[in-house]
Amino acid sequence: MLPWLNSDRFPLYLAPMAGVTDVTFRGLCKDLGADVVVTEFVSAEGILQRDDRTRHYTDFEDGQRPLGVQLFGADGVRMGEAARKIIDWKQPDFIDINFGCPVNKVVSKNGGSSLLKNCPMLAEVAREVAKAVPIPVTAKMRIGWDAQSINAVEVAKILEDCGIQAITVHGRTRAQGYTGQADWEVIGQVADAVKIPVIGNGDIASGMDVEVRRAQTNVRGIMIGRAAMANPWVFQEAKQYLETGVHATPATVEQRFAFMRKHCELAIARSNRGGEFEIVRSMRSRLMGYTRSIPGGKFLRGRFGQIGSLMELDDILAEYQRQSHRFHSRPEPDEDVPA
Repeated sequence: MLPWLNSDRFPLYLAPMAGVTDVTFRGLCKDLGADVVVTEFVSAEGILQRDDRTRHYTDFEDGQRPLGVQLFGADGVRMGEAARKIIDWKQPDFIDINFGCPVNKVVSKNGGSSLLKNCPMLAEVAREVAKAVPIPVTAKMRIGWDAQSINAVEVAKILEDCGIQAITVHGRTRAQGYTGQADWEVIGQVADAVKIPVIGNGDIASGMDVEVRRAQTNVRGIMIGRAAMANPWVFQEAKQYLETGVHATPATVEQRFAFMRKHCELAIARSNRGGEFEIVRSMRSRLMGYTRSIPGGKFLRGRFGQIGSLMELDDILAEYQRQSHRFHSRPEPDEDVPA
């Protein structure tokens, strides 16, 4: 029922990231080689209350398929109802349950990774959602709550028994947040312990990273998150490396500039939640992220911190190009690049 995981396919997923993987960014990553995409997580309660902002998060275009909508919550029956509503509205290819989010506002409501501490409740959520909908249900989880309670293998077996058809494992505990290193040994143990496909996630930033983890574990795909925020070309770079063993040439400064403008233009065109100033202002941190590895990135980030229009974007890029010889002749440290 998950054709992108059949036969010899090894799909690359774009991870669901709050405030990042909206319909615009998902489409851009799809164009650059992402095989499967997942929406930002949405609240089951927000769906049931028909909250317009929550419903907005589920928007997608057919060209982004296969696509999953990710739900979070702690009441299995109500999450099942929310999943049915989403299918009535949008007809995604699968529903994904969030058992991994470490954010306090989610955890405090017994959602996300908090359910890793309550396996009976986790099982109820998984079972109720899986039986409520006619499309596949998958799950994303972390390896445990903290270093003293790593229970990913146990949780994966529970999810498999409850009808979950694939599991993505982020190789960190909730206590780690996004610090330290992802534990791929545990991800590999999960992949060996269940019959359903396991997708590995954590510290993947290049084609070589993908190849190494595919060789070391029995994962059936890879999910890429934060690396795509700064380098959405990572998907096509990874595919080239997997196919040829040759590293792709990194995106040029000109390609990055063109991508920045296209991202802003699409975001403005698709928005019904504000004008150009509001949208471009909301893009400031995203634009800063795209400067990673660019000579003179610190100069650009300083300008992007105040940007409010496409005209200003054009002016900043033109100013950068006029001074590019200075940045290339004297590379500056990139210590303030957003993570």
